[in-house]
Amino acid sequence: MPAETQLDTGLVPAAEKVRILAAEHAAEADRTGTLSPDVVDALRTAGFARHFVARSWGGTEGTFAELTRAVLTLGEVCPATAWCASLSAYSARFTGHLPARGHQEVWGTGPDPVVATALMPGGRAVPDGDGDGDGWRLTGRWAYVSGIDFADRVLVCATVPGGPDGGDGPPPMRFFALPRAACTVERTWDNVGMRATGSHTVSVDDLAVPGHLSFDRADMLAGRSADSDVPAHHVPFQAVGGLTFIAPVVGAAAGALAASAATMSGRRRSPANELLLVRASGRIDAARHLVEENAEVLDERRFTPAHMARNERNATFAAELCTDAVGLLVRAAGTGGLGESAPLQRLWRDVTSAAGHIALQYDTAARKNYAAVLIGAAGV
Repeated sequence: MPAETQLDTGLVPAAEKVRILAAEHAAEADRTGTLSPDVVDALRTAGFARHFVARSWGGTEGTFAELTRAVLTLGEVCPATAWCASLSAYSARFTGHLPARGHQEVWGTGPDPVVATALMPGGRAVPDGDGDGDGWRLTGRWAYVSGIDFADRVLVCATVPGGPDGGDGPPPMRFFALPRAACTVERTWDNVGMRATGSHTVSVDDLAVPGHLSFDRADMLAGRSADSDVPAHHVPFQAVGGLTFIAPVVGAAAGALAASAATMSGRRRSPANELLLVRASGRIDAARHLVEENAEVLDERRFTPAHMARNERNATFAAELCTDAVGLLVRAAGTGGLGESAPLQRLWRDVTSAAGHIALQYDTAARKNYAAVLIGAAGV
């Protein structure tokens, strides 16, 4: 469905209301490492978890552009809230790759269960001979599962038996949608930034998972969903290009710009500090334009190799711009902006931490893929 024919779901004005609440709780969330229950409830009510859920299950089938604007808004006051909001929406998008019976189990009682996702493989599953014929026995441990404290389900990736003859090439992988209650949570997240994302470690040991709560990772990467006609469930993973993670970072950088400017008002201004502020603002605006361009590519379904590689490049470059920008802002604000109670130091830590995510590194994919667009594939 073209973006222009999709209805506005109201997520952006709802996010504006969440923003007010998140701003009130941001310092406490950073101190405790946990989002306020009131903020979590507000995120659910606003519709982030249902944004990519099918209308047939009560979801809103929203656009990437609308979600991006909403996440940017939250990121300006509480990047951890924005991060969890973003991941709850994108995790539901991944969950859309489940078989129809899995959709029924996840969303049959409502469109708002929060799914936390571990994208990287961290376990192994084997066919369960004692099940219904297509079940699995899963064992594994997965780190950095953001939002696990308030998730209803956990989507994890594991290797399964099989693969190419002769043992060459990577093993096949599948995702498994687990009840949160079936997982053990180890409170391992102690990063200097994005503290309230609760990106802890989960594990299971020989857990029985029915076949309808699993799907092939290759389908997710290719953007194939046999039992869904929701456009967002048919988007190649590469095309998303780190949008899940970069939107909160850009929002945080914009918040840092406002916080730095606030420290400069009411005291003597200097041309040097004004220059730092202006230089940072240009980087943040450029990063925002790149992120919005990525969302536009997704909504307009321009899934050519060049557009997908450009999306990857855009996300990584936007992360670089934001980290450069907050460095300039800290210099402009001086010691007055780095007090323990100052929003700028929290936003600076959050941007620095989040920009280190593997999806926002050039060597993860962007360097190779976009270089191939610019100068051709290696060896050609």
